[in-house]
Amino acid sequence: MVDGNVAHGNEAQGKEFLNGRLMVVAFEGWNDAGEAATGAVRMVKDQLDLASIAEIDSEDYFDYQFNRPTSEFDDDGQRILVWPTASIFGPASGVASGEAVSETPGNAGNIFLLLGTEPSRSWKRFTSEVLNVAVDSGVSGIVFLGAMLADVPHTRPISVYSTSENSGVRSELDIERSTYEGPVGILSVLADAAERAGIPTVTLWASVPHYVHNAPSPKATLALIEKIEGLIGIEIPRGDLVEEAAAWETGINSLAGEDDEMASYIQQLEQARDTVDSPEASGEAIAQEFERYLRKRDGGTPPATGGSEPWRP
Repeated sequence: MVDGNVAHGNEAQGKEFLNGRLMVVAFEGWNDAGEAATGAVRMVKDQLDLASIAEIDSEDYFDYQFNRPTSEFDDDGQRILVWPTASIFGPASGVASGEAVSETPGNAGNIFLLLGTEPSRSWKRFTSEVLNVAVDSGVSGIVFLGAMLADVPHTRPISVYSTSENSGVRSELDIERSTYEGPVGILSVLADAAERAGIPTVTLWASVPHYVHNAPSPKATLALIEKIEGLIGIEIPRGDLVEEAAAWETGINSLAGEDDEMASYIQQLEQARDTVDSPEASGEAIAQEFERYLRKRDGGTPPATGGSEPWRP
């Protein structure tokens, strides 16, 4: 069993992060605004020769009144029930040995995936079960994907923030440590336990415009795909995702064109974003622009349903 009380250790592992055997993780639910994170993991899964190596028993971790099973038809036309769960996938060959697989292009033979629904209860036991599989499979690093609702405009590139609690990884990848304090999701619980077990981690958060929170966000999925390609060392074909992202943006533009209040709000977000991105922007200028944006928003524009804090757990 993985001991969750082991002190943070082996920071030096971070120096080998990009060359190791990596697990990419995403969960439906609180961590997955616009279905961007799970959408990205599903795209990776479609490109790799993977087999299911572990299925987390849903009976132990899910509240079926909150995450209900669904009724579907299988390929043979038979009605089946699909239960909420979490599945771990690994290379179809070489999984049991824990050794690198070299038959596949790039690093594809060393990529594992965890995809599922955020559990409702028993998070500590769930985390221990996941990490036991990771350790047994020789996983040397974990990449967590999340997406949060934020005060960002849909017309600008989707921001993806990379963080790590591991000093070696931060040095290798030139990323920061999260400054967030507050409620956390299962990603943070798993990341904390992995670091304590000596498995370095990276967390990627995509910022999804909160005013379109009810719809999938292919533009955010695309941003995550572009970010993780360099981490996991494989090329991920975009398929129709680029066209879907463009159609998503065009659709929101059409809605905004029929709603003056929404259009005005988006314009304020664009001005705030452009100020932050400006090469000559100083800290004081950014603060002043953000204060102006908040004053305008509080004066009648729609309030945000998701925070603008980029370090969401």
